[in-house]
Amino acid sequence: MVQSEGKLARLGDLCAGDGQRLDLLEAALTLSMLRRAEPIDLAPFRQHVSSMASDLADLVRRRGASPEALAEVIARSYGYRGDTESYDDLQNADLVRVIERRKGLPVALSILYLDAARRQGWEAEGLAFPAHFLIRIGIDGARHVVDPFHDGMVRDAADLRGLLRRVLGPEAELSPQHFDPVSDRDVLLRLENNVRLRLANREEWPGAAQSLDRMLAIAPDRPELLFEAGQLNARLDKRRAAIAAFERFLSLDGPAGDPAVRERVSSLLQELRRGLN
Repeated sequence: MVQSEGKLARLGDLCAGDGQRLDLLEAALTLSMLRRAEPIDLAPFRQHVSSMASDLADLVRRRGASPEALAEVIARSYGYRGDTESYDDLQNADLVRVIERRKGLPVALSILYLDAARRQGWEAEGLAFPAHFLIRIGIDGARHVVDPFHDGMVRDAADLRGLLRRVLGPEAELSPQHFDPVSDRDVLLRLENNVRLRLANREEWPGAAQSLDRMLAIAPDRPELLFEAGQLNARLDKRRAAIAAFERFLSLDGPAGDPAVRERVSSLLQELRRGLN
């Protein structure tokens, strides 16, 4: 499949700016379109999500605002849940398929929860919790940690400590950085990275390269993505794409400034340029 440059450009436009707050729903749906060879009508999916938000607003009017209202609508009324049976299925990171199947990965489900919460005017953001994506909802000055993968459960400190220890070991303790907010750009990168990693694990390198292109549309100046894109395109003998990625890498400062890494990239770039002659 050749990705449409127009759709990639649209994804880039949706992710422009500082990336803190984006139209997560529209960007995630655009990612779904980019993964397909045939066009897809997104209107029914947008309408479905709008209907969930309307149902949530109605519930809030009747019962008051609470994080449990999110779970009541999204998990119970609409049947969304985490896919524990086939967690690594690529469909779990494709928002269109998540909506069709009513199940997915934590980060994919979180996009639906964040969208619904923000439509109510609530504060809503992803969290940098290790391994298991969580969100935080702010309502009337109170903040609540919500777990979209587990039926929208509101997690208390004991729950979170248990989650952390399952990932980091029995001695792990909660610390403030586990509750640092992540930008919407990083939410989208995390969603797409699930696709990239699974394709790379299967050694489906052309698909992994396309996934990297999507990640670079989301975050065009991330040096680690440019470095990997250069390496992967060189492996696929896409020399011009590899050269472009490495040149962009060398144009950046900051994290791309490690002299040893820059020297390696410069050497790879020279080899690629010689191969064009």
